[in-house]
Amino acid sequence: MELIHFIEQLLYEVSTALYLPVIGGCALLVVYTPLCLGMSVFDAVQRWKGVKIEQQEFRAALDSLRLGFLSPQRLSIEIERLLQAHELELSRRLDRVRFVIKVGPALGLMGTLIPMGISLAALAEGNIPKMAGSMVTAFTATVAGLGSGVLAYLIALVRERWAREDVREMAHAAELLIARADPAHAAPHLQEEAEHALAATA
Repeated sequence: MELIHFIEQLLYEVSTALYLPVIGGCALLVVYTPLCLGMSVFDAVQRWKGVKIEQQEFRAALDSLRLGFLSPQRLSIEIERLLQAHELELSRRLDRVRFVIKVGPALGLMGTLIPMGISLAALAEGNIPKMAGSMVTAFTATVAGLGSGVLAYLIALVRERWAREDVREMAHAAELLIARADPAHAAPHLQEEAEHALAATA
């Protein structure tokens, strides 16, 4: 019985120690998710105007390679490497939003259960005000975590569509340059490989 009591007390202390980090994490998500939304709205306006920064940066890098006086075979290799680097960067940007989708609800749940344990302990001690405060925190953390996850999911849907469009256009530009430089070793497979690589990171 003493061992069971020790384990229960240990788990209670661990969960109590996680209280501030979890609540702080929920607060950061509440700040970070609207920031992501604002950046997405800005990008949407830019794309509506025809300004697609990722594609422009890739085309500028392609022009630099084209002017580098490389052999056709070396140019093809460098173009594929450049395309993969831009795919990886797009995937990293998506991961920032996907992180909120997965972590937000988990933090919300932890932010609910931990204060509820503290609330029950306060109830056992007869401390009603502390119990009420812990319950308010518990429900607030739930709303914050789930709300951040839902908003991040909507942002990710839009950004994934943009990423697929950008990857398709970048792969097309790469294929055209390879075909002009070395028609015998054209790479019509780049678009398909690029889309599969981006989908694999989801």
